[in-house]
Amino acid sequence: GAARLRLRGLMAVAPLGADPAEAFARLAVLHTDLLAEHPEATWLSAGMSGDLEQAVTAGATHVRIGSAVLGTRPRFK
Repeated sequence: GAARLRLRGLMAVAPLGADPAEAFARLAVLHTDLLAEHPEATWLSAGMSGDLEQAVTAGATHVRIGSAVLGTRPRFK
């Protein structure tokens, strides 16, 4: 059950049309608050290929860079 789960941290992406730096700064505050009660939750997964610099600046330990490596996805209709 849930007792076997281990909280590793937080994961988020910036909202479309918003400044990613502001979104990641808010996420960093949430992560700091989380660490106060769960010091083992050190992972902060944020950012993607287009905003990874802002995510790393805000303290991201993990980023998703799929489109930088594989290219953009085809649009399905």
